Amino acid sequence: MMPRLFGTDGIRGKANAEPLTTHLAFRLGRQLVATLLEHHGVAKVRLVVGRDTRLSGPMLEGALTSGALSAGADVYTVGVLPTPGIAFLTRKLEADGGVVLSASHNSFEDNGIKIFSAEGSKFPDAWEGEIEARLAGQDAAPRPTGHDVGRLVPYAAAESEYIAHARGTFLFDLSGLSIVLDCAHGATYRVAPRVFRSLGAKVLVLGARPDGLNINKKSGALFPERLQKKVIAAGAQLGLAFDGDGDRLISVDEQGIVRDGDYALAICGRHLAARGRLKAGCVVTTVMANFGLERALEAAGVRTVTTQVGDRYVLEEMLKLGVNLGGEQSGHLLFLDHTTTGDGIVSALQLLSVMRETGQSLSALSACLTKLPQVLVNVKVKEKPPLEAIAGLDTRRGGFEAEMNGNGRILLRYSGTELLARVMIEGEDQARIDGMARELAGIIKKAIGA
Repeated sequence: MMPRLFGTDGIRGKANAEPLTTHLAFRLGRQLVATLLEHHGVAKVRLVVGRDTRLSGPMLEGALTSGALSAGADVYTVGVLPTPGIAFLTRKLEADGGVVLSASHNSFEDNGIKIFSAEGSKFPDAWEGEIEARLAGQDAAPRPTGHDVGRLVPYAAAESEYIAHARGTFLFDLSGLSIVLDCAHGATYRVAPRVFRSLGAKVLVLGARPDGLNINKKSGALFPERLQKKVIAAGAQLGLAFDGDGDRLISVDEQGIVRDGDYALAICGRHLAARGRLKAGCVVTTVMANFGLERALEAAGVRTVTTQVGDRYVLEEMLKLGVNLGGEQSGHLLFLDHTTTGDGIVSALQLLSVMRETGQSLSALSACLTKLPQVLVNVKVKEKPPLEAIAGLDTRRGGFEAEMNGNGRILLRYSGTELLARVMIEGEDQARIDGMARELAGIIKKAIGA
């Protein structure tokens, strides 16, 4: 049996090494077309393909595009554009699917292949399974000749159309506001400054000089320290950090304090509820959310539903419940009234909408949420056996949970996209939970550490 390729967010790995080779990308392009032909019943498949700024992006994009063309698909190439931009254009162009070459927040050596459905949402799990089955068998995808070969269509309007879409989700102007952006040397480096400047803001930009090697390097949503310093030094009212592919948002208030996805969900959830615009009176988040978020929303009469970690699981639950707001502490935020997937720029505009409607600063709005002390420790691992099989881990965890006596929680899980085990603990005493996390991480590292 071929090892499973698709994780929680597409295929991801070290670029040009197994399994993420140009050979795989070419074959995947062919089998994606075959799968879409079968499910959509169309005579010809139309795909939208874009990428972030990684050095390996053009290499993998060329291979995948070549495979799709060889199977008869027409491919609209949009170049470097945030992941949510490809999702938007897939819908706008009425394509049968969209493909992004990106490894999101990972460093430049990695890359990935993420597929969107015709609706601009996550590709169905069952269809991913079909593609994997096709890859494991003989190539039965079409191989047309002559005028039936697929056409490559460079789509020059992609950037301006995505910017217009993002601007259309915001009903105010930003005149008089000073904003610092950190684009992580990634896919937002051109479009984000254009969006916020076009709305009247004074914009200072960090992380907007991609060289193929510096995406996410000590910048962007995962490393907001430089943004914090710049906001203070510039006297700006707000800092906004995106990750490499532009689907995450981490904010910094005017005091230089980092405000993650939990704060955005608390602020926007309470605001929408107070104005009767929060569907089902509910916000969907994950088990990684701080317990303070639930308290903040509950105080405003808003119900919280949690899922396993991964924005695809948040989206599935939102669609099931008819909810229009959800997301993750990491900054993947879903505003389904405006977009079908996580979008850092659109999320920032929704946060700014609350600031404009209320006249309050981000620090003032953030006062609605008081977080419990929380610690997250990542352990590099060489394999991912069931965590309960690691000797002594469950016993020690149980002892710590008994000690906390209901005034905290422990979450142990593997990353869905990297060889990492994550130890997350919340409790009332920061020093104590730090010690607990280090001890549990040590047990994991001794057993399966890389």
